[in-house]
Amino acid sequence: MSEAQASVASRPQVKPSSLSRTPWSLLDLYRRLDRDPLGTLTDVAREAGDIVEFHAGPIRVLLLSGPDHIADVLVKQQRLFVKPRGPLVAARVLGKGLLTTEGPVWLRSRRMIQPAFHRQTVARMDSAIVAMTERHLARWRDGEVRDLTEDMSALAFAIAADNLFGADVDRVHPDLLKNLTRAMRHAHHRTKAILRWPGWLPTPNNRAFLLAVRQLDAAVTDMIGQRSSKDPPRHDVLATLMAARDAEGKPLTTQELRDHTHTLLLAGHETTATTLAWMWQLLGSHPDAHRQLEQELDGVLAGAPPTAADVDPQRLPYLNAVIAETLRLYPPVWVMARRAAAPVELGTHTYPAGTWVVMSPWVVHRDARFHPNPTAFQPERWLDAGHRHALPLSYFPFGAGPRLCIGRPFALTEMALVAAILLQRFRFTLAAQRPAEVEPLITLRPKHAIRATVSAR
Repeated sequence: MSEAQASVASRPQVKPSSLSRTPWSLLDLYRRLDRDPLGTLTDVAREAGDIVEFHAGPIRVLLLSGPDHIADVLVKQQRLFVKPRGPLVAARVLGKGLLTTEGPVWLRSRRMIQPAFHRQTVARMDSAIVAMTERHLARWRDGEVRDLTEDMSALAFAIAADNLFGADVDRVHPDLLKNLTRAMRHAHHRTKAILRWPGWLPTPNNRAFLLAVRQLDAAVTDMIGQRSSKDPPRHDVLATLMAARDAEGKPLTTQELRDHTHTLLLAGHETTATTLAWMWQLLGSHPDAHRQLEQELDGVLAGAPPTAADVDPQRLPYLNAVIAETLRLYPPVWVMARRAAAPVELGTHTYPAGTWVVMSPWVVHRDARFHPNPTAFQPERWLDAGHRHALPLSYFPFGAGPRLCIGRPFALTEMALVAAILLQRFRFTLAAQRPAEVEPLITLRPKHAIRATVSAR
């Protein structure tokens, strides 16, 4: 790979209208990103500015770290940007779901799926979320050490599958989570690799991937196929999708149902599971916050099972602040990308069609200009209305604009309900007090299992 020039647009308060040019090795940058993507993106943004431009030949990439510029891409000028086509290997898993489509195909799907995630619809799911959580907690024993990373993944997947299919997926298709995780990990590693074997070559990794995808397809197709018009009415997401009609009165095809189901299964459990795991790591490391949250829950709920109305920020403000601070420090989606479909103006410069734009919630969320003492866990910052509304796009764990995560209401409600139930039942003491390490895969996962002793309250 050849040497490339990186054009660096300085921060507005330093040089409002000038460009400085610094030689970069694109290969060296790639190696740094492969070794430490979060640290590299942070260093580039802090050292170079809110708009950093890299180009090698016709390829031009911008790293945006200023809320105003990010708002331009995701909200103000969103019609001028498209989501880049994902790797073919990821599309093989997710098909033409919301994460992999663009334009009219995406818009049609979004409009048909949206009713399943209206706030009123999500609120009716609270009893199912509580029941599934109670079922999982029945396996816990006072004083035992639990792998909370694994526990949260299993619980979040069971909740997602129950609300999606209205079925006990653990019993019907026990390998569904394993196959989905294996397939997406393979997709992530192939995306990162500079050199990789062709997907059709029967290497052990390719064979394992194809087997996982086939079994995943078969399980989801089976659950869709078992639905019948003679079945009693259901109120799960699949029922909503099967009843949906587009502007021309056409339903989703079986293939579309499969693709959306895969996408919702992945997005519906992965982000929630990782956020909950990080929450226990943070609360275990900050006993004062742990106690304050217990006191709020005890005072408001008085031991009663929580409902969707209970976990509203007006009733449980500190619980919601803890969730927001966890999402700030460990945003599950740590990087986002768009491609300019037409010439666009960002800052004081115009960039041609085809320019790639990269935005990292990890970088922006840890910028001291927007979040004082940015690496500290301080839930109370979210109790300050001035901080919450200062710069909207200085905090965007679910994205923004028309492509704001469709499952945001469900994810926030689920996280609050699960956290409330667990903290009512148990107190958590980390088994090892060591600095948290991150593993930026599809989502921002803990690199090591978060293990804690659970003590019955």
